[in-house]
Amino acid sequence: MIKELIITIYLLAFKLVFNFFKLFPLKHKITFVITFGDNSKYIYDEIKRQQQEIEVVVLYEGASRVYFEEYDEVKKIPFESLNFMQIIKSIYHLATSKYIIVDNYFGFLATTDFRKGAECLQLWHASGAIKKFGLEDQSVQYRSERAKKRFNKVYSKFDKVVIGSDIMGNTFIRSFNIPKEKLLKTGVPRTDFFYKEALHSEIIKGMVRENEALKNKKKILYAPTYRDNELDHFEMKLELDLLYKELGEDYIILLRLHPAIKTKTNYADLYPGFVLDYSSSKYDINHLLLIADYLITDYSSIPYEFSLLNKPIIFFAYDLEKYSLERGLVENYDQMVPGPVVKETNDVIKLIKENQFDMQQLKAYANKWNKYSKGYSSHNVVNYLLQSNSVKLTEKKSIV
Repeated sequence: MIKELIITIYLLAFKLVFNFFKLFPLKHKITFVITFGDNSKYIYDEIKRQQQEIEVVVLYEGASRVYFEEYDEVKKIPFESLNFMQIIKSIYHLATSKYIIVDNYFGFLATTDFRKGAECLQLWHASGAIKKFGLEDQSVQYRSERAKKRFNKVYSKFDKVVIGSDIMGNTFIRSFNIPKEKLLKTGVPRTDFFYKEALHSEIIKGMVRENEALKNKKKILYAPTYRDNELDHFEMKLELDLLYKELGEDYIILLRLHPAIKTKTNYADLYPGFVLDYSSSKYDINHLLLIADYLITDYSSIPYEFSLLNKPIIFFAYDLEKYSLERGLVENYDQMVPGPVVKETNDVIKLIKENQFDMQQLKAYANKWNKYSKGYSSHNVVNYLLQSNSVKLTEKKSIV
């Protein structure tokens, strides 16, 4: 009750300031509002490549600033901070931008009525969905009617939602309660990376130079998603002792914990030379996907991109029933994922030793979830925004 009251007061104040700044001229400007940032960076890089003359502002949360750190010409402002001037500047840019691009759920959208000529684009942070989200999230049923109404208002402000596949488009239709006409079939910008083969070899060489341990052994990337009840006390369910005993001679583990997870355990110190911890935000997850020979994950969205590299995935879903009940999964998990589902470390070891994976299943999965992501998605999004929204983009660029 108190939380809802605070949110209501905040949004009312936001609306008053926003409506004041709507009196100012609408500018040829893009404002990115980011929690993740990788997709937005690809869009900005394409804007630069095309030499488009447009002002760019980034309102960032948490560590997402890192994606724009190198660009001195971009205005970067912490979003929803406690600094009064930063709040005012953020609202000013939102109210005076022709294009607003968001990559997550942002409550301020419930109270902002963008003026005619402005457009809000949802550049969602995942290429696919295993977990339910939006209005399909299991937790929504326990929220107040006021909160549910606010969620719908937020989703109604998306003029377009970028998709990489029809199956993800259908998920957005249900999760955001939006019509099919709002789907923008450009492909997902960050997937462009997986089509740049010349760049791949340079990245791999650079990672090996940084750590020689990557050179002579096969690499298993373990990238679990977070559990709501383990954010402050992560429990490693994958038995590293057993993995080291059975695989330590020929393999190393690359550990990538979710950014939301906090842990005091230093696994790299516990298993020197066997576990390399790449959980820090300074390491690009895409670079880890390139160098990995196997991926072990659970309910993360990482497999949608990793499948483009045509390398095996093992789904270590040790708490499948519990997680499905608490968070909700979009489809029948066992049938949805493109690889074996196991609950015990011994089964993980057996799969890696036998190395018998259904690569045709993996290829079909990659094609289904990346139908429109063919290497020029950033180009497609920028063309849609800056070369007139009425322009019909060509089938060659995967726009329908």
